[in-house]
Amino acid sequence: MNAMDLPIVVGVDGSEPSLRAVDWAADEAVLRGLPLRLVYASLWERYEGDALAHELGRPSEQVRAEDIVTAAARRAHRRRADVKVLTDSLPEEPEYALVRESRTAALLVTGTRGRGGMAEALLGSVSLTVAGHAHCPMVVVRGGHDNAVRPGGRIVVGVGEGAPVRFAFEEARLRGASVEAVRAWRSPARETTDHPLLAGEPARLHEQEAAQALEKALEKALRGMPADVEVHRRVVEGHARTVLADASRDADLLIVGARRRPRHFGLQLGRVAHGVLHHSLCPVAVVPERDG
Repeated sequence: MNAMDLPIVVGVDGSEPSLRAVDWAADEAVLRGLPLRLVYASLWERYEGDALAHELGRPSEQVRAEDIVTAAARRAHRRRADVKVLTDSLPEEPEYALVRESRTAALLVTGTRGRGGMAEALLGSVSLTVAGHAHCPMVVVRGGHDNAVRPGGRIVVGVGEGAPVRFAFEEARLRGASVEAVRAWRSPARETTDHPLLAGEPARLHEQEAAQALEKALEKALRGMPADVEVHRRVVEGHARTVLADASRDADLLIVGARRRPRHFGLQLGRVAHGVLHHSLCPVAVVPERDG
């Protein structure tokens, strides 16, 4: 499949957070000129199905996958009548299904949490697991407003390696938005001012180093890209996850990176991505960064 034809995939489960993710993804699909693929994955149909639904006294339509994706498709068309929508239901664990879907997706989108027993968690286990293993950029739709993708606005990116920065500028170009490139810095816990380089203003030295690192990272990441996006540079003292969560206030999108280490199993998000996925006040994009 041509990269230009790859769909935006949304994991849906009938919950309100997943339907808000459909809204966001429908806007994004129209913006990018891509189809929208709505996927419901669950082992419910394989092991329980309508018989158990009847036993529980629940209408079968509440637990049938085709009704969940159909309702999500209606929601997408109400949001954007011009979006092309595809649907699928998969009898398997949602974590595995969505990670596999991410191999042939331009973007993967989920809500913050579903309807399971982890409802009290800040971020549902499915979204958190998939964010740690997705092969394409993944957006977790957070925030108290309607999360609409609007022209203009402000995109925040935590600047480390290049992939999140390039994604931020591409997204800003699509929206006509500005980019706020943020680099957090901290003085070592046991800082000493006895060293000649640190005498007098040790904190200022670390701030200058952060500013230089930010500039170098931007230059490297944007080499060869058109300079047609307004960018604001910020270096802020504090933990990166706290700094970025604070910067997400009134932002349209917050972008961070996640390491992908070949042949390494387990959570690969890191503390920064993990923290902002729990505490951001706007949608969060997690962009894969591969070692080696």
